[in-house]
Amino acid sequence: MHGICNWQVSKQDMEDTFDVPFRMCVKEGKVASVMCSYNQVNGVPTCADPNLLKKTIRGAWRLDGYIVSDCDSVGVFYNSQHYTSTPEEAAADAIKAGLDLDCGPFLAVHSEEAVNKGLLKEVDVNNALVNTVTVQMRLGMFDGDRGSYARLGPKDVCSPPHQDLALEAAVQGIVLLKNHGPSLPLSTHRHHTLAVIGPNSDVTLTMIGNYAGVACGYTTPLQGLGSFASTIHRWGCADVACANNTLFGAAIDASREADATVLVMGLDQSIEAEFRDRAGLLLPGGQQDLISKVAAASKGPTILVLMSGGPVDVSFANNDPRIGGIVWAGYPGQAGGAAIARVLFGITNPGGKLPMTWYQEEYLKNLAMTSMDMRSNPSKGYPGRTYRFYKGPVVYPFGHGLSYTKFILSIAAGTAPTVVGIPLDGRHRASQINTTSTVDSDTVKAIRVTHAKCSRVSVSFDVDVRNVGNRDGSHTLLVLSTPPPQDWAPHKQLVAFEKVYVPARAQRRVRIKIHVCKSLSVVDRFGIRRIPMGQHNLHIGDLMHSVSLKPATSLGLGVIKS
Repeated sequence: MHGICNWQVSKQDMEDTFDVPFRMCVKEGKVASVMCSYNQVNGVPTCADPNLLKKTIRGAWRLDGYIVSDCDSVGVFYNSQHYTSTPEEAAADAIKAGLDLDCGPFLAVHSEEAVNKGLLKEVDVNNALVNTVTVQMRLGMFDGDRGSYARLGPKDVCSPPHQDLALEAAVQGIVLLKNHGPSLPLSTHRHHTLAVIGPNSDVTLTMIGNYAGVACGYTTPLQGLGSFASTIHRWGCADVACANNTLFGAAIDASREADATVLVMGLDQSIEAEFRDRAGLLLPGGQQDLISKVAAASKGPTILVLMSGGPVDVSFANNDPRIGGIVWAGYPGQAGGAAIARVLFGITNPGGKLPMTWYQEEYLKNLAMTSMDMRSNPSKGYPGRTYRFYKGPVVYPFGHGLSYTKFILSIAAGTAPTVVGIPLDGRHRASQINTTSTVDSDTVKAIRVTHAKCSRVSVSFDVDVRNVGNRDGSHTLLVLSTPPPQDWAPHKQLVAFEKVYVPARAQRRVRIKIHVCKSLSVVDRFGIRRIPMGQHNLHIGDLMHSVSLKPATSLGLGVIKS
């Protein structure tokens, strides 16, 4: 489907949402390459769009590297989308738009003839070559054996430090969604036998997901849990499709026998992968039925572990008191089984947070996959997308994640400003504050970001994080901002985050710094980024702090602290 789609995206959503992560990668992450996709955006293939490739990515964002097509993207917009009449025109359009490297044979076959026909100049080809070869030179690819990367091999990839890193990444990525009782962590003193059940309970390739290399070795969930307790292994379902209940009986019997039950369920690449979109958010086939029946029969606590790349509607499990704990492992990689076991048995205190909202199945009914609109449209029943614009019920919100300890947050006295002045550049004084060139004419005035001295304004304050529990743990502070109300503004958005490790019964102070122009600005209907004047509410966990933004010239100074 992605080869022929023409996605319609407003200027507002492009500037406000879709461009943002790529812009951050290029400008702040200093990536050396960007890939254009198969699809069209507003009628133009991304690999033939000079406004996107040349003007935005290389121009405004200053990419220091090369732009490459997704494999055969140029061929797709000629053969499938029929964007050009001839292959030579397609090759010329792509290179002139700013494409430097083709993943596939299309440019190699047709570029020379495009030059011969006068559709393309040699200087355009040379420019693309320079962008690509320059990165190769930086990588030492012309230095022979002297290159810093030339001597690397499998032994370097599978070194003990790298394998330890794979385990640490898996541990940090695990999110504790529910802990009723609490049922977790499990205890080696009380839980001597485990019933380990589910189609993902002893998998290997599933754990590394799409587009993975060759793993150095695997620790499956069954193997990981087996290092802490004796295990009774039952599949329950033959695979994640769980087409029948043939294996249910043995799984239920195992749960009656063991001290605790761990169900490792979820999805795999037969359900979600490139070229394979999910039809819904529920667990496939009879998985839900198996989970409920095992939980009802289990002698001890029942823990549900989910593997998936995206959200799953497990409302039934969240509402079932017989299911004591729910853990999301994502696709945790080669050491996933060891990581899951370390979290379930409390060797590591979970500190992960959900990177996306987990929606209910009902959410999909009014959300066409082909609609790219971020903002809700109540008159059409359109719910909106992401935590920034959707206000309906969810299974778990963006940023959700529990711990085995308890953290109490407080804003350090005297550190948080209540009023911040926004300095205007020399051409836009306070006398112009009501002109249409500077300020939005809606209810809440807003200064264009391009009219503010952005480098000179930020909101900074200190947050004290106190661990009042008996376990060491890490806590991620998510700072969400609610801007002054506007029809087109998000109702909240993430503006800062910091992760801090706090030993049991200890306290750590974290400095939060919010770049006002980048993080407290919003985008109007015309795609113009503006800073709303007025009260912005900052939410950090259960805390809320209000800061008022005003033109600095009307205050006579930049920041007034409380």
